[in-house]
Amino acid sequence: MWNRRRPRGMTLIELVLCIVVLAVGLAGVLLAFSTVARGSADPVLAQQMLAIAEEMLEEIALKPYAAAANAAPAGCARTAFNDVRDYHGYASSGQVCDIDGNPIAALAGWSVQVQVQSVPLGGVAAALRIDVTVTRGAGSLRLSGWRTDFAS
Repeated sequence: MWNRRRPRGMTLIELVLCIVVLAVGLAGVLLAFSTVARGSADPVLAQQMLAIAEEMLEEIALKPYAAAANAAPAGCARTAFNDVRDYHGYASSGQVCDIDGNPIAALAGWSVQVQVQSVPLGGVAAALRIDVTVTRGAGSLRLSGWRTDFAS
């Protein structure tokens, strides 16, 4: 009886098929990594826009509700703003400034716009809606808040 030895190893066809399967799998994984790497800075920009909008909204909401006389601001300074309505129409194009009007160098290229509108809120007639829009390039974020005249 002839004793044939069982072949060991892989044939050329099996080897080529294995390489093709591994290449397709590796291409899929690399595509996923490139997608993640491309969008990795987006959350940082969104968080920065949110921080700028929250700071501006908080600054406005802490001002008194009642209208009072004030001087016009110089540049993007907001030190003369003494009530909520003074911020209506405020815009800093291409720069974000602190309250004294000093541009923040790290935020060059960013813009902030503010709209303040008198809108009734659930039966409260003395309510102001504050909309803060922060823009950088093609991205923008709009944050809204309310200020009511709770003292009257």
